[in-house]
Amino acid sequence: MLTFVGLGLYDERSVTLAGRDAIRAADRVFAEFYTSQLAGASIGEIEDYHDTDIEVRDRAGIEQEPDPILDAALEDEVVFLTAGDTMISTTHVDLRLRAEQRGIETQVIHGTTAQAAASSLTGLQNYRFGKATTLPFERSHGGDGVPDSVIETIEANRDRGLHTLVFLDITVESDDGTYMRGDQAASLLAKHWHPNALGVVVARAGSPDPVVQAGRLSALAEMDFGGPLHLLVVPGSLHYIERDALAAIGDAPADALDENVID
Repeated sequence: MLTFVGLGLYDERSVTLAGRDAIRAADRVFAEFYTSQLAGASIGEIEDYHDTDIEVRDRAGIEQEPDPILDAALEDEVVFLTAGDTMISTTHVDLRLRAEQRGIETQVIHGTTAQAAASSLTGLQNYRFGKATTLPFERSHGGDGVPDSVIETIEANRDRGLHTLVFLDITVESDDGTYMRGDQAASLLAKHWHPNALGVVVARAGSPDPVVQAGRLSALAEMDFGGPLHLLVVPGSLHYIERDALAAIGDAPADALDENVID
């Protein structure tokens, strides 16, 4: 049996009770933290909380060399961990399909997602989000500024009145990783796209002290949002309840909100 468990958004306690039970009952536990990480917990803290040893795999160990995981699942109860929800990444869907092809029973225990948190914390309606995109560090895409694909996604969503969730880059260069901050993301978009556009930074979703701050991108670029993980939302047109939520929860300036309100 291969059970995919999403750990949720922030720390070792963010997992569901069903996920916790599956981890503690497993013979072996594997994980990857290159697609996302728990900013509020180290691997050691996750191991201590669940009283288990975690075998961490890098990208190649999941995508190119999955046999150790699959071989173990043929004989034992195996759990595969990721941050957030375990089936958001196509990498994990591929691993599940490989298991099914080998006759290995699989199940999925979901964790909450950054997209759900972005809607819940900001007050932006979840069905009014369009296609999401990822903003990489300039060194990650080998160029200057913002990739055309990111701007094209934001503008296509805005043309339809939809909000854009912008995931911010993580580079796994150490145990802690390097995280793009909300101010860095706002600065890149302000410089290479539209400085006066409305944006919303969400910091540390799932933690006891999340931050939601709305404002023009040029203003967000000058702010400090504290520790990771950060998200950026670029709103499309706003329903009046969304407008009121961004004003009350995100301290958005009235003039920026008025430019986005649906007539």
